[in-house]
Amino acid sequence: MSINTHPNKPVIGITVGDINSIGTEIIIKTFADNRMLEFCTPVIFASNKTINFYRKLMNENNFNYQSIKDFTRLNHKQVNVFNCWEEEVQITPGVLNDAGGKYAARSLSAAIECLKEGHIQGLITAPIHKKNIQSEQFSYTGHTPYLRDAFNAKDVLMFMTADNMRVGLLTEHVPVAEVSQYVKKDNILAKLQMMRESLVKDFGIDSPRIAVLGLNPHAGDEGLIGEEEITEIIPAINQAKSNGLLCFGPYSADAFFARHMYSNFDGVLAMYHDQGLIPFKSLASGEGINYTAGLPVVRTSPDHGTAFDIAGKNLADPASFRQAIFTCLEILEKREIYAENTRNPLKKTELASE
Repeated sequence: MSINTHPNKPVIGITVGDINSIGTEIIIKTFADNRMLEFCTPVIFASNKTINFYRKLMNENNFNYQSIKDFTRLNHKQVNVFNCWEEEVQITPGVLNDAGGKYAARSLSAAIECLKEGHIQGLITAPIHKKNIQSEQFSYTGHTPYLRDAFNAKDVLMFMTADNMRVGLLTEHVPVAEVSQYVKKDNILAKLQMMRESLVKDFGIDSPRIAVLGLNPHAGDEGLIGEEEITEIIPAINQAKSNGLLCFGPYSADAFFARHMYSNFDGVLAMYHDQGLIPFKSLASGEGINYTAGLPVVRTSPDHGTAFDIAGKNLADPASFRQAIFTCLEILEKREIYAENTRNPLKKTELASE
């Protein structure tokens, strides 16, 4: 871990997600360890009452915080709770209802405004339920497209990362029956370029090697089991190579992961959600995280969902959430290094030649 612990540690925003899920529990468990404050200044976007409800439920006496309504009172030596609502809200752990979605959206909206205004340097989002959060303000299939529009990004990449692999998705929350509609040469090229840029700027890899998975079983078996590899995927890989990218494939997904071929690459582009996430979550040892590449800001999240079945039972494992914090901090540091290394290249060349 190369994260700095200098006085100018980053201020990191944290959304609580669905208030009836495990989100608040894993946040409290993470910051009950005061050593986390050596790395960042956390700001939780919620309400005092929500935090107090779960702290009492968990009987967690090591978690302390101060409440703020603006950033003039930010305390860099303590957890800060930014009050997004004052009203009484009935919290029912493990229950899927409208309140869970409403206040998840409230937390997220407030955090994004603070991110845009520069009050926080990075964002970690606890899980939302994609159905009950739906409203006029949130009509998306998840955080990723919502953040894309919030920051006016042309496109973003859902990029699952862990110590042993990184898997990006061509398509995210798309019905399987519709996936092939998006497996197009231009779409693949755009995601490959975005993955390369992220690997260079966000992960500090100068010449990343990227693997591309096929869509069909056995990567189509030369057209016997589908044409997409021949008509779209291989032409995209060839074009990407012509553009200077080190990319290879298409690989049959089952053999690729079963034979640990992913260890030979810095990134893997999967064609659809389950093709990438099932092996990722199986092989990432519970410490994988979700990163949104392509944004001007840094946002990460744990790689799991709301887990209503264990919410309120003090059983949730905070490992992925804690790793999401560390990855966010590492990416912020890598971006700073990249910006410094690429600033005024002509001036550096002149100095080197003197």
